[in-house]
Amino acid sequence: MTIRRKVVFLLLLAGLFARVHAQEETVKVNTTLVSVPVIVSDRQGRYVPNLTASDFTLQRDSTDQKIDFFASTEEPINVAVLIDTSQSTRPVLNDIKKAAERFVKLLGPKDRASIVSFDYDTHVLSALTGSTDQLKRAIKHAEIPDDVGTTLRDAVYQTVKEEFRGVNGRKAIILLTDGKDAGSQVTAPDLLYSLQESDVMVYPIYFETGNFGPGLNRSMGRRGGVFGGGFPGRGRRFPGGGGRFPRNGPMPRNGKNSRAGRERIEDQNERAQEFLEKLSDTTAGRFYSSESKKFKDTFELIVDELRHQYRLGFYPPEEESMNLIHDLRVKVSRPDVAVRARANYRVLSR
Repeated sequence: MTIRRKVVFLLLLAGLFARVHAQEETVKVNTTLVSVPVIVSDRQGRYVPNLTASDFTLQRDSTDQKIDFFASTEEPINVAVLIDTSQSTRPVLNDIKKAAERFVKLLGPKDRASIVSFDYDTHVLSALTGSTDQLKRAIKHAEIPDDVGTTLRDAVYQTVKEEFRGVNGRKAIILLTDGKDAGSQVTAPDLLYSLQESDVMVYPIYFETGNFGPGLNRSMGRRGGVFGGGFPGRGRRFPGGGGRFPRNGPMPRNGKNSRAGRERIEDQNERAQEFLEKLSDTTAGRFYSSESKKFKDTFELIVDELRHQYRLGFYPPEEESMNLIHDLRVKVSRPDVAVRARANYRVLSR
């Protein structure tokens, strides 16, 4: 073979190798890495440090899955603080805003947070920033509007899809609310379904409220009810009661209506808590109540948990169908520890 032919052959070989290599890279880029945040704690609820990838077993649909990514180092956190400014939170809004300020004070120099309020609509009061002064000013601007409605589900959905778009690393939502929704376009099942493709952890902080007091009848929202049922319109006719209550007046204190009202409030609060717990369970976050005796320690626990969480990642099979929900289970080869991780995932697109 002449020198010229050798050169041509080597160039062709190099070109073929480059094309094959580019195809491999394309496959890897187009494959969706499924991120699995994991919290490992001892019996006292304290973070368990110094675990390695070999300590973890990740199962996908009951079959061991190779762990392609592992992170255990302390990392900055990205947090969206969602403040419920709907009419029903009027009695507790000051407490909600104080809780938001308490959380902001715990952020480190490399952490970022955003402030989002929601009522009849979602309002981004501050985009992700590391400036605590900007965040505090945004919290002060969270006020209850005249318009009624509570778009809790829309706010969570928008935050995950838009505010956290393109954000890598550790992400979480601190949801300060009474858990009631009246007017969201996103349904409860659709929100939970969308969270299955996300690695954003949701930490609901529940503030209990009632719906009967001066001006609070209107808090039931434009479409009525906590999750779509309830007051059918602006007539404020109480379901099952038969009479109309004054627009700004309290519920009658005596008789069957008062008992029915209390039962309705208890039912609303119970369903609100159940939904908030589903949000935390789906995303491996935690549900907290502002009534807890340990509430003052809540935000320190959340920040420590987020900053020190483990993150596992894997590439699902190429032949995997889109939109199917797959079960996940994470185990740790250490005795006497509790493991929290997302229980399932789905790949929306590649």
